[in-house]
Amino acid sequence: MDLEILQIIWFVLITVLFTGFFFLEGFDYGVGILLPFISKDDRERRAVINTIGPFWDGNEVWLVTAGGAMFAAFPNWYATLFSGFYLALILMLVALILRGVAFEFRSKNDNPSWRNMWDWAIFAGSAIPSLLWGVALANIIRGVPIDENMNYAGGFFNLLNPYALACGIASLSIFTLHGAVFLTLKTKGGLQEKTMSIAKKAWAPATLLSLVFSVYTFIETDLFARLGVNPGIVPVFSVIALASVIFLLKNNASGWAFIMTGIAIAFSTITIFLGLFPRVMVSSLNPEWDLTIYNASSSEYTLGIMSIIALMFVPVVLVYQAWTYWIFRQRIGTDSELEY
Repeated sequence: MDLEILQIIWFVLITVLFTGFFFLEGFDYGVGILLPFISKDDRERRAVINTIGPFWDGNEVWLVTAGGAMFAAFPNWYATLFSGFYLALILMLVALILRGVAFEFRSKNDNPSWRNMWDWAIFAGSAIPSLLWGVALANIIRGVPIDENMNYAGGFFNLLNPYALACGIASLSIFTLHGAVFLTLKTKGGLQEKTMSIAKKAWAPATLLSLVFSVYTFIETDLFARLGVNPGIVPVFSVIALASVIFLLKNNASGWAFIMTGIAIAFSTITIFLGLFPRVMVSSLNPEWDLTIYNASSSEYTLGIMSIIALMFVPVVLVYQAWTYWIFRQRIGTDSELEY
């Protein structure tokens, strides 16, 4: 297969992996963010944790796979991104480790102070990555100092510009809404009533901040002026999906509301990657120093072997994860048998 076609295929596959990651991990980030605020009752908090208990670690596999695919298919992209965003990614990694430890340690002691401490650890381990993913995406599309040797030439505080922070706050709010809607779908009884109320309140700030980010992106970046691939009606569907959530929640259509928040997240991610193409990172120093799928990729042989492996194993992973969600599809309440 031609090298250029393989480069495009792997760009598309990485886009799919990040889209799936934000869709799936987004709701369990949101659940973790909301955990300390839903209730002070330990039984209700345990029920909330159990809604994502079977899924959260499987959802993170999408990130590991996306990172692995980036490393193998576009090593120059991987090297520049992970070296330039090193401190931010380390902070995210520490937060994710803290979150994973909190899920396991929380139930090891009945002391309320112990459990409350780990509840806030789950909150921090969910909120920090939710914020930092928005910051990372914003800097990728806005541009960071990349020199002619594909090296990041800036510092940590270059990443904390107003546009990136606005995107981070927007992603935090969207994931929070996504998690709240997921809880309305997975809980029952009085707990569902609480989560429904929270979801309705979370809709307005998430929608407003998303619109602010869209306008800010038009002003601050060339994403809309220099389209790699015209996204067509994809961003329009994203806006419509997000706007419809409040109507669906008011009509107790939790399943459709969850689909709509998922579409909003997925289509927003796809729009970003379509706008970037064929670039993978923008240089703020010189457009000629942008990283693209052509100057950042592996050899034709490497991409060809990877394509065969992906064709064999990706469908198996998708089927297994779909089966997991089907098996654990039941709603959870305070009267359920709780593991965590």
